[in-house]
Amino acid sequence: MTSREVPFDPKVFLRSAGTGRAVLQFRAGQTIFTQDEAADCVMYIQQGRIKLSVMSEQGKGAVVAILQPGQFFGESGLLDHRRRATAIALEDCTLTSITNASMMATLQREPAMCELFTRHLVARNSRVEDDLIDQLFNNSEKRLARLLLLLADPAEASRPVPIEISQETLAEMIGTTRSRVSYFMNKFRKAGFIDYNGRIEVHPTLRNAVLPDRPRALEPE
Repeated sequence: MTSREVPFDPKVFLRSAGTGRAVLQFRAGQTIFTQDEAADCVMYIQQGRIKLSVMSEQGKGAVVAILQPGQFFGESGLLDHRRRATAIALEDCTLTSITNASMMATLQREPAMCELFTRHLVARNSRVEDDLIDQLFNNSEKRLARLLLLLADPAEASRPVPIEISQETLAEMIGTTRSRVSYFMNKFRKAGFIDYNGRIEVHPTLRNAVLPDRPRALEPE
């Protein structure tokens, strides 16, 4: 059997080095790339978590996403070749870097990779829509509850995982102050929804106790 006859496995491809791709290690707190720099590759998270943040021309910053293992990031560089955010490792990370040329060639050649990446893009778009709905319809307490649930339930985990994240970062992500986050965290802990001792452990009861408001379809006139 020739190498070309071996079925293409996107998981093997994304977890190994080869032509146009490399496996990279980053320490916690290390910058992976910065906003507005040239973008020549797509990144895939094998292990660890990544924080994406943006800075406005006026110097105002915001955290726009916390990414988990199994997710891509930096894919916007496939179109505009510039980084739209700064990526920083929240913990020790193992990443796969895939050059834009290799990524495009693989997507065109391998249906399995194209399907995987398309699913990622659809999921990312759905998350952005949900984030917008969250900001428009929910108060800061419900936004915090939703964020904790999302962070504790990554796609590749079979059960909630402990979270290590600062209250400042949580506040930036939901658009409120650190003092409000501290107040809600203490409220959640007293109610038994979370355990909080340096690391945050989220209990399933938080999902049922603080349900996010969803917009209802307008009735026809």
